[in-house]
Amino acid sequence: MGSSTLQETVSDAKARFPRLDFIDFTRGIVMAVMAWDHVSNFWSQYHGGGEGILGRMPPFLNTTWFLERFVSHFCAPTFIFLAGTVLAISAAKRLERGESEKDISLHFIKRGLVLLFLEAFFVSPAFSMPWTYFGVIACIGVCLIIFSVARRLPWKAILALSLIIVLNHQFLDLGFIPTEPNWGWYLRVILHEPNYDRWPYFGLYPIIPWVGVMGLGWSLGSYLYGKDVEQIKRLKMPFAVGGAASIALFFAVRWLNGYGNLLPRRGSTLIDWLYVSKYPPSVAFLLWTLGCMLLFMALGLHIQERPWFKGRLSGALLTFGRNPLFFYVTHLWLYRLQWPDYAPRLYEPPFYRSLPESLLFWAGGLVVLWQLCIRYERLKREYPKPILQYI
Repeated sequence: MGSSTLQETVSDAKARFPRLDFIDFTRGIVMAVMAWDHVSNFWSQYHGGGEGILGRMPPFLNTTWFLERFVSHFCAPTFIFLAGTVLAISAAKRLERGESEKDISLHFIKRGLVLLFLEAFFVSPAFSMPWTYFGVIACIGVCLIIFSVARRLPWKAILALSLIIVLNHQFLDLGFIPTEPNWGWYLRVILHEPNYDRWPYFGLYPIIPWVGVMGLGWSLGSYLYGKDVEQIKRLKMPFAVGGAASIALFFAVRWLNGYGNLLPRRGSTLIDWLYVSKYPPSVAFLLWTLGCMLLFMALGLHIQERPWFKGRLSGALLTFGRNPLFFYVTHLWLYRLQWPDYAPRLYEPPFYRSLPESLLFWAGGLVVLWQLCIRYERLKREYPKPILQYI
């Protein structure tokens, strides 16, 4: 295929299926809130975390500190779900413009390896973790490699398998894998038992539950591709109803206090109701977080036709959402403000900031990140072919 013909094919594909702003809007919200979670983690003395690790429930100082952590719970599920959505759309576009199945699979593998590299050498040091830390970026990287093969399945089969994983992974028992040799311990960490109990074999985002979440996102992307603008606009109400229903089911699961609760509800306080397992993600956790994601997607569809949508605050969120990986890696070092530390301990800042000071620091950092993302987009437009296409 000649270069002019290829360019025409790419332009035709873009015209038939333009960029979905409501997805960028939702990802932008996720990136901003996630940045708050990391600012609080880096600089606040009472920031909690580790919900569900090996069945544990680390206490929070009070309801305020619990909620400032809880509001960020929807970030990782949305990040991974929409990674699957965008991945499916990208694969469909590449096929339409004439790329071979082999080239698409190789592209997925390369992207996955880039993510594993970034996790080991840029993300892990930001958290004072060893290079073996298996975080959200490494998890997405492995999922990309898995989908280099799994994408050949019909999307409805991927949806069915993903639902089976998400709804049943809590019954998985890895007891057949020994924990005494380090390789066995680490394998259990990256598959389904996140923890940081044995240095340096740390991990918080195990593959098995999260590949199911990415598969759900892939299924949505496969469904969306080929829909015209008006058909996509009509998804506003299904997203809103689906989000509300998911959140209602969350409260039903918490009330029944059985299936779906890796951390059972111990009482009737607000914290008791909302304290759910993130590591690994329980059904209750995913009902709440993906329900919130659907509501934000519905909101994005509702306001994307407004004349002010691509300006003001929503314009900045769109910029974040178009550059999620660049934002993620950059914001860690912007907010950390220290050299990397590979010491075998949890990160500690030189001093602690109060909650209002942390909020101001977060808001100021978002302005800087907005400008950096704008310049990064310009750089990608000028140099579309080098490694920047993988970031």
